[in-house]
Amino acid sequence: MNVDLRLYALIDPTVAGGRTLADLAARIADSATLVQLRDKRGSTRVMLEEARALTAVLAPLDIPLIINDRVDVALAAEADGVHIGQDDMSAADARLLLGRTAIIGQTVKTVQQAQDAQIEHLDYVAIGGVYGTTSKDNTAVPIGLTGLREIVRIIRARNAQFPICAIAGINEGNAAEVIAAGADGVAVISALSLAADPAAAARALRAVIDDALKRRGRA
Repeated sequence: MNVDLRLYALIDPTVAGGRTLADLAARIADSATLVQLRDKRGSTRVMLEEARALTAVLAPLDIPLIINDRVDVALAAEADGVHIGQDDMSAADARLLLGRTAIIGQTVKTVQQAQDAQIEHLDYVAIGGVYGTTSKDNTAVPIGLTGLREIVRIIRARNAQFPICAIAGINEGNAAEVIAAGADGVAVISALSLAADPAAAARALRAVIDDALKRRGRA
C-alpha cells in the first residue's frame, strides 16, 4: 500500500500538552499525512477508546490511523494499520493477522536491523532515533545524519522506492536536513503536541518538509 509519510504525527496521552487526543488530532489534521496512537501505559480498553476517538476525527479526512505495537487494538478498533518495534510481533505475523490492505511499519535503528527487516511484509520503516529526544525512554545513542544516510542506503539497495521516515528529536529547524539525507518524511511528537499552537506548528513543519522534498526532486 502507498503510504504518505511526509508529516507522520505520533499522538501520546503522556505528551499531549494537556489536550485530549481527539482535540490534538483535529488541530493538526490539515497538515498531518499519517497519525499514530502511541500509548505505552494505557490498558487495552483505554487504547481502544483512544483509537476510536481518533478514528472519528481522522477517518472523514482520509488520514490513516496507525496503532503503535498493538495488533489486537488495531484489529478491534478497525484502525488502518500498526507500527511494530524490534521486540514486537514479526512483520510477517502482523501481515497475516491484519491482511494485505493494512499499513504496517517498523522501527529500524541499526544496519543489522535494516538488513534483516522483512520489507516484503512492510509498507514503511521509521529510522531512528536520529537525534536525542525526551518523548521516549531511550538510552540508545542517536544515530545522527550519518547513521540515517547509511540505513537509508541499505534499505534502498533492497528496494529503491521503499518508503522511509526519520524519527526522534526532529523539528522545524532540522527537518530539511533529514529529508536531504534520504527520508521521505518525519515522525514527530513533541514538535507538534507540546507547541503552543499545534496547528501552526504542523503547518510550518509541513511546509519545510514539502520544500525539502521539492529540492530533492521528490515533489
